[in-house]
Amino acid sequence: MTKTTYVLGALASVAVLAAGGLWLARSAGLEALSIAALAETADDATILPDVVMGQEDAPVTVIEYASYTCPHCAVWHKEVLPPLKADYIDTGKVKFIHREVYFDRYGLMAGTVASCGGVPKYYAISGMIYDTQSDWIGDGKEATIGANLRKIGLKAGLSAEAVNACLSDNDRAQAMVATFQKHATDDAIDSTPTILVNGEKYPNMSYADLKAIIDAKLAE
Repeated sequence: MTKTTYVLGALASVAVLAAGGLWLARSAGLEALSIAALAETADDATILPDVVMGQEDAPVTVIEYASYTCPHCAVWHKEVLPPLKADYIDTGKVKFIHREVYFDRYGLMAGTVASCGGVPKYYAISGMIYDTQSDWIGDGKEATIGANLRKIGLKAGLSAEAVNACLSDNDRAQAMVATFQKHATDDAIDSTPTILVNGEKYPNMSYADLKAIIDAKLAE
């Protein structure tokens, strides 16, 4: 995995296991899992289902690969996703899927909090995380980030106990990483954000460019 759009160069404590692309590190109760351990059970690894925004039978599918610690991804969620939702998702023309990419322990922690409320709250919480990216990253220290992500969970209506349980769920963390690794490998993802429109891959783009691509797909 190439860390092209990595936020905070000061995150030197991140553990990236490039051979095979697997990442997991000790943080807020999430314990490291070895590549060897995952490889032994690769065929049986839990692959989590996508969380869909929009109608399942929409004619166009837009998949965004993004990291919560990627600044360009935060901009995409602020500037591109809202008009995409209003013009295409809410009108039944586009099915949208957000797939998380983990470049660092903090991205995995953020993803854990985003999924802590289940499918009904996923996009609301993930949106909060992107919208306040610079705030929850703060000074870049692990204690600060952990505390700020917990605050986002509480603001979203989750209990402190629920958030702590989610951040301590190593099985869930392993499944999240296995899911990320499979999808990112299958789609040859090497930077974020990367956009797939009906299976065709595109780099980061403006809403106008994405709109043109979607309109062309709808006209086919």
